[in-house]
Amino acid sequence: MTLALYIARRFLRSLLLVAGVFVLILFLIEMVEMIRRFSGSGIGVAGAARLAGLNIAGSFYAILPLITVLAAIALFLGLARTSEMVAIRASGRSAIRLLAAPSLTAILVGALAVAIVNPFVAATGQAFDNAVARIDRDGQQTVSLGDRAVWLRQALIRNGQEDGQLLIRASRASPDATTLYDASFMIFATDSGPTRRIEAREAVLAPGEWRLTDVKEYPLDQPNPEVSARSLDTLTLASDLTAQRIREGFGRPDAVPVWRLPAFIAGLERAGFSAARHRVWLQMELARPFLMAAMVVIAAGFTMQHIRGRSTGGAVLLAFGAGIGLFFLRNLAQVLGDNGEVAPWIAAWAPPAVAIALALALVLQREDG
Repeated sequence: MTLALYIARRFLRSLLLVAGVFVLILFLIEMVEMIRRFSGSGIGVAGAARLAGLNIAGSFYAILPLITVLAAIALFLGLARTSEMVAIRASGRSAIRLLAAPSLTAILVGALAVAIVNPFVAATGQAFDNAVARIDRDGQQTVSLGDRAVWLRQALIRNGQEDGQLLIRASRASPDATTLYDASFMIFATDSGPTRRIEAREAVLAPGEWRLTDVKEYPLDQPNPEVSARSLDTLTLASDLTAQRIREGFGRPDAVPVWRLPAFIAGLERAGFSAARHRVWLQMELARPFLMAAMVVIAAGFTMQHIRGRSTGGAVLLAFGAGIGLFFLRNLAQVLGDNGEVAPWIAAWAPPAVAIALALALVLQREDG
């Protein structure tokens, strides 16, 4: 037990050290990028540092598995160079037992990352998007998802010019986001409140316009809108929205905290949208602790034995290369899951499971030797 705690502490110390180095590197890269991107906006160094600090969390969280494999390589190389590995193995401790402590530590760190860092990344990502929108002043479309409705907001276009706002509510939408059902359009003038309300059984998004059918229009500037209402078979409203903009308006799956993902997925499906990407992302997050454990086992397969002189560099390159390979295999599986080629649980759990099995086979083969 004492030895396991010692190895776990060594691994955790290596993980924190490597993570700190990467945070510093990522911050400097983000600072340069923010200064270059918003050089004409006058945000200054302090503003660039704030934007970089908001955006760095997502970048760090994405490469956390690669940080784990580097920390594991550092752990096993450190044990080998101080001959502690030789003493541990000479005491009769098997390779599998030696691996248990850092692997369990990686699972625990991964679970804490999913539970704590994931919501933090979602919050900072939202804050970064809002800050960029305020700087750019280009974001006029907003999409949100209520418990039982889809809400959209866009600039109202008249004669090619922006003239007010258009708020849209629909009970549901088609999977490709081009058709809204039981839609309500509320038109707001630039210098006053709501001026018109339009109810439509169906609204189809065509290039440059909404095509409404079975319409009832209420003039809200009249004393009695119901009396002045008129019914129309069809009506068109100018729009610069596209189906892709609407789908992207729901945000990336990683912009939703993991604790809220199940409810968000249910809301998407009630509204008629596909939640495949969000389902895959949820499974990916649940599998993240085991992905980090797989990185530890991969590092052990190449660097846990006693390494001498010139073979050290090759072993490190092989271990890190295998970790990068698993990282990209996981990303490929995520793409396949997003496209519906494989089930979400297969996309999330198969890469770490296969990696652990192959790395353990390598560890056991060298153990037998």
